[in-house]
Amino acid sequence: MRGRIQGLQPAMTGPCRAAYDGAVPSPTSGGSRTAAPSAAGSSARSIGAPVSISGVSKWFPTGRSFLHALDEIDIEIEPGEFVSLIGPSGCGKSTLLRVVGGLLPYELGTVTVDGNSPAQARDTKQIGFAPQTPSLLGWRTVRRNVTLLAEVNRRGAIHPPLSESEILELLETVGLGDFLDRLPKELSGGMQQRVSLVRCFALGAPVLLMDEPFSALDEITRNEMRYLLLDLWERTGHTVVFVTHSIPEAVILSDRVLVMATKPGRVVHAETITLPRPRSVQMEDDERYLVHMRNVRRSLGEVSAR
Repeated sequence: MRGRIQGLQPAMTGPCRAAYDGAVPSPTSGGSRTAAPSAAGSSARSIGAPVSISGVSKWFPTGRSFLHALDEIDIEIEPGEFVSLIGPSGCGKSTLLRVVGGLLPYELGTVTVDGNSPAQARDTKQIGFAPQTPSLLGWRTVRRNVTLLAEVNRRGAIHPPLSESEILELLETVGLGDFLDRLPKELSGGMQQRVSLVRCFALGAPVLLMDEPFSALDEITRNEMRYLLLDLWERTGHTVVFVTHSIPEAVILSDRVLVMATKPGRVVHAETITLPRPRSVQMEDDERYLVHMRNVRRSLGEVSAR
């Protein structure tokens, strides 16, 4: 099944609004571009699509003034790369996801997904969004929550969703083979999130935008879900942009971790993760993992001190 699994369907949550109160300034040039390292990704991966964010700025009107949510964001993401955004609340992480996902307009700059505008990419099912909560259909079984939406997602999609047999194989892989005919209310929070993950990978989009999908889980379940996500992603090579507040989560999952600051939201540090893949829980004792943790923590500390 390697190389066949593809996608995700949007289900948006609200934006993370930066807390900067002031008038909209004149556009400025410059800003450092956060580019994908040449070694990112694997030559065996071919499903993910590139994402380009160039000079993107965003303001929200607040009466007579404005919140400056994003300022001159420059990020280049390679096909199949896993990039995490981390930073304090209000730094614009979720706002940036919504901009890339085509659900939020922006005032300056350009965004492309595989060369298309976010709106075009959304309409052709190239972009998918995993929200903070599973958002399962309460009256549908585990099986139908995934297969029904996969079937609906075929219309207008460039990349076809998985077949039912492939979906059932994925559900078996994440330990849900004995729960196919259960309703969401009969599942634990962690099991519901597994269904949501399988649905993401089954619905056809090469770019997955994930907004703290594990934030409501306890730490033990959350750690388990990280490695389930890694397993699914390493099978497929989707492009993933992942929002989190967890340093360990960002480091173990990612090819790059981008640290964002507030007032206005901007990228202030890019940490390229040198851990080999596939990754496992044993790597949390690796000196390289600990070094990356310290680097990201230090950068976040500098952001908080400003």
